[in-house]
Amino acid sequence: MQEKVNLLFIYIIIEINMFVWYYYCVNKEGEHMRNLNPETITNIVKESVIKINYELEDSLVSLIRKAKQNETNNIASSILDDIIENQEIAKKGSIPLCQDTGLVVVFMEIGREVYVDGDIYDAINEGVRLGYSEGYLRKSVVNHPFNRVNTKDNTPAIIHTKIVPGDKIKLKIASKGGGSENMSNVTMLTPTEGIEGVKKLVLDTIFNAGGKPCPPIIVGVGIGGNLEKSALLAKEAILRELDDESEDQTIKQLEQDLYKEINDLGVGPMGVGGNTTCLAVKINYFPMHIASLPVAINIQCHSSRHTEVIV
Repeated sequence: MQEKVNLLFIYIIIEINMFVWYYYCVNKEGEHMRNLNPETITNIVKESVIKINYELEDSLVSLIRKAKQNETNNIASSILDDIIENQEIAKKGSIPLCQDTGLVVVFMEIGREVYVDGDIYDAINEGVRLGYSEGYLRKSVVNHPFNRVNTKDNTPAIIHTKIVPGDKIKLKIASKGGGSENMSNVTMLTPTEGIEGVKKLVLDTIFNAGGKPCPPIIVGVGIGGNLEKSALLAKEAILRELDDESEDQTIKQLEQDLYKEINDLGVGPMGVGGNTTCLAVKINYFPMHIASLPVAINIQCHSSRHTEVIV
């Protein structure tokens, strides 16, 4: 009998110790964790992809209107009028701005103190799936480079992830069209080519693209890192605010110079000529190898569809 009492006592002590361990080592560490239902992410993505395909940002529309006022080519001016009217019709009628409703790209920053009770990548793709179905958006994703069978729901999205401090999730969501993406470029310059080499590469890329990326365009340039990093920098650059400027004075000057020189090319809206080829130039940079000068150019058509949401 005494042995049973002793065993019971030992069992109780063990249970108490396990509880204390759990409370201090598990619960205490997670007491500030924010729990997030993946359905929240799904709904945000769904609503976002629909909205950005129906409505252009006011800041972008303002730039197009300003370009129209300054355009001296009559045909180019007429095309800018059509672009303005098109976005008004799309917004009023809740219909897509363009038949190419894009491939979804998401830049996601996840706070270290947020816990998603499920697969966040599945949640994002479910949002894309629902958004493109409920919003009657064209499904433009194929499953293989050569078989090219449509996935029929515009998934999978391209998702880039970064872990950051805090308990929030930031989603930069874009629908990127294929026409402008096809005119993009990545080149490994040598350091001796310098700023003039970067300028020449950008100007040649824009001039050779002509009307294919549906100008007036937004030009994102990524300089540095390596081959793939420069491409990511360029992609992130086209998602910057239209009225911002680089904090680096050399890069800021390069943005301004390229903006002027691109518009001096005379490509014009839809390639018909004129002085409105680009609406903005954004350059991001990153440290790189001593022997390299990677440069990526990501071109965005006038229908720049993206948004940023913090959850």
